[in-house]
Amino acid sequence: QERLVESGGGLVQVGGSLRLSCVASERTFNTYTMGWFRQAPGKEREFVAAISVSGGETNYADSVKGRFTISRDNAKNTLYLQMNTLKPEDTAVYLCTAGHGSVFAGWQSYHAWGQGTQVTISA
Repeated sequence: QERLVESGGGLVQVGGSLRLSCVASERTFNTYTMGWFRQAPGKEREFVAAISVSGGETNYADSVKGRFTISRDNAKNTLYLQMNTLKPEDTAVYLCTAGHGSVFAGWQSYHAWGQGTQVTISA
């Protein structure tokens, strides 16, 4: 059973940037599709981005396309989310997740979740 720990969240101005990291505890990290979801108070958990095992395929929510980039370093068991041109509506808890589905799969295809890291955009 893998453990996922996110970091890198914080408070940033509109238009600013943050890079989130997610470190996995297991050596099987390099067999998982990895993804990021986010959840704001009173809202459903929302898909943000996903990346295939090799990093060759990615998928992004329309709301973040062109602004966010998902990447992974399998040698470090680490997943990243580079977030640029941040908007107030990006404010949420960002959760790292691991699964075995395609990059187009929904949350039901993921089996492990981190605790989340808070991202707050000040307008």
